[in-house]
Amino acid sequence: MSGLETDLYEIRMAVSYLRRGMTAPATFSLFPRRLPGGRGFLVAAGLADALDFLTGFGFTGPELDWLRAEAGLRGSDLDALAGLRFNGEVRAVPEGRLVAAGTPLLEVTAPFPQAQLVETALLNFLTHHTAVATKAARCRLAAGGAGLIDFAARRTHGLEAPRAAARATAIAGFSGTSYVAGARELGIPALGTMAHSYVQAIGSDAAAFRAFAEDFPSAAVFLVDTFDTVAGVRHAIEVARELGLPPERVGVRLDSGDLGTLAREARQLLDDAGFTAACIVASGGLDEYAIEELVRAGAPVDVYGVGTKVGVSADAPSLDTAYKLVSYAGRPVLKLSTGKATLPGAKQVYRGAPGEPDLLALRSERPPSRREPLLVPVMTGGQHVGESTVAGARRWFERDLERLPARARRLRDPAPLELVTSPALRSLAGRLGGDAAAGGRSARRREREDAPGKSTLDLFG
Repeated sequence: MSGLETDLYEIRMAVSYLRRGMTAPATFSLFPRRLPGGRGFLVAAGLADALDFLTGFGFTGPELDWLRAEAGLRGSDLDALAGLRFNGEVRAVPEGRLVAAGTPLLEVTAPFPQAQLVETALLNFLTHHTAVATKAARCRLAAGGAGLIDFAARRTHGLEAPRAAARATAIAGFSGTSYVAGARELGIPALGTMAHSYVQAIGSDAAAFRAFAEDFPSAAVFLVDTFDTVAGVRHAIEVARELGLPPERVGVRLDSGDLGTLAREARQLLDDAGFTAACIVASGGLDEYAIEELVRAGAPVDVYGVGTKVGVSADAPSLDTAYKLVSYAGRPVLKLSTGKATLPGAKQVYRGAPGEPDLLALRSERPPSRREPLLVPVMTGGQHVGESTVAGARRWFERDLERLPARARRLRDPAPLELVTSPALRSLAGRLGGDAAAGGRSARRREREDAPGKSTLDLFG
């Protein structure tokens, strides 16, 4: 992974730390400040890619040459960066777990320059993957027992994004993805039917369906709305009968129009023809709200194909995440900025019984009884520990989804999962905040006393 996959100010700060020998361990906490509107929880995701990035982090010779020319770094700076690799520790919430706002998704402890340089990439991975996984989970809640397929690849933002969508949706319980590269890499099913262009090119529903079924008899799902949807369903039945296709291997896909009404008409036609085991797939601009409406109306849809709105998390395309210093050289620190204050010290989050708020505590506190720690070691000495597989993440997701309170499951006006802070953490934050405020008042008073009568121009000149 390229060391340039960061913001310039990260490199400038890291170089400044290196020049001053500020290489003691620093702990940074990455967390969502708040939930987007309409969300009752977040699904942690992106950790696997983040750990891969940390494992391969470093600067190449050409990258250092570029920094010399464009960033004005000294030879000694480049020498220090040339040997820099991530050898720190990471504790994180496993992928697939459901969390509240304010929960640290991960905490990095490493020599200060290392921990600073990886901020941009870690925020990128966890923010995007978590947003998409959360959107996918909401579709899962809306769909009930129906299946879901990821169709997002064509409209995500760049070719890295469809792989992220394939992984995030698989964690949230989708049956597969249309994105072939993602399916191959992740070991999940690649699923798909045909496009309207296929039917248009061959010239008719019946001819197109026959050709497709002859070539792919085990995946005979026909796109029936190119010309006339109801007629398309009838043609699908005719071809299936003609070729002797097993009903359980036959399906029709609806991609436009009144999907609820068309699904009911298609179901009636299929059942009357003896194809009671044939499936109905619905797609076309779907998200959790559209799926919820179809389910509420009793639409007999077996599988939903969801694409753009999930792949870009259309109604909440970004999360308000932060990566903030909480400890340096054994000293807890905090930030008091209005609306962006942070809590000091390395943390742990403990989960109790279903419906009980999670507890955010200092890592050094004695663990409370009958509570489960959410942050677990995932990297030690710059090396992975434990697993970060899709299957493992999906198990966590299924477990937490089953325990999710009904009020947080709601797609509209949910009551979000709660996070409370321990008395020890509140006490430390209050003490450090008071000390910082007092120090700021003293510094301002000294400035006034030391520079009586100076003008603004005097102070800057």
